[in-house]
Amino acid sequence: MSNENGAAPQWFVDALAAPVETGKCTVSGATIFYRAWGDPGQAGIVLVHGGMAHSGWWDHIGPQLAESRRVVALDMSGHGDSDHRDHYGLETWTDEVLAAAEAGGIVGPPVLVGHSMGGIVSFAASHRMGERLAGVVILDSPIRDLTPEELEMRMKAARPAGPPKVYPTVEDAVARFRLVPPQEHAEPYVFDHIARGSLKPVDGGYTWKFDAMRIGRETRSSLEEMTPRCPVVYFRSEHGIVDDALYAQLRELFGPDAVMTVLPAAGHHPMFDQPLSVVTAVRTVLAAWRR
Repeated sequence: MSNENGAAPQWFVDALAAPVETGKCTVSGATIFYRAWGDPGQAGIVLVHGGMAHSGWWDHIGPQLAESRRVVALDMSGHGDSDHRDHYGLETWTDEVLAAAEAGGIVGPPVLVGHSMGGIVSFAASHRMGERLAGVVILDSPIRDLTPEELEMRMKAARPAGPPKVYPTVEDAVARFRLVPPQEHAEPYVFDHIARGSLKPVDGGYTWKFDAMRIGRETRSSLEEMTPRCPVVYFRSEHGIVDDALYAQLRELFGPDAVMTVLPAAGHHPMFDQPLSVVTAVRTVLAAWRR
């Protein structure tokens, strides 16, 4: 998808140049950061990132969904530029999603688009507050199982605790940026942009924004008894983390009215390797639901 000289394609350049607003709201004592595209005061969607990620993962996606709608991407607590908490849970994260929708200028029930852990949060929202949602789109999320990011954090939490890794320069940190789980392909211009947006300055250099101490301070609500109470569309990545057995279980969980299909050639992080497929998939769902 990159140009012959390796530069970012024009659609990506245009997306990053699109007007974007930033704002904050307060949920249960924590400041939640969000960014938004499109005109406020109309129907819209909320983009919900995965574990250890942030709202900037949608920078090249959000503007392409903002025609005739408001698009909001939030940093859930413990991620990005939002506050860290002493305790995390699905109920709080779902509250943050709805609060960001309202503060960000969305009118009426929003559509949630959630990736990986964000898909779990979106699914929990579809059960907990489905009457306040127009629908949920889930991207390669295990729903009932731990996400790869959560497994990675649990492995690190089992090791002797140490201070967060600090890199002397942005370039040193970017060189160490990794996707969890790794995937064979990621567009380099997407990778570089998201990696740089994942850093914050600290004494001595730069470190990652997410709360590396989240594991151990998180309550994972049982999803076994949850059922969606709004329309659901599920996109499984062809080279993602959901195997055939789990896919069959999710089909039973979502029920006969849910739409489920595969994003061809996509890894677990489709905004990195198949971003235009993600845009097309979400646009198609929104168009169908609007009718």
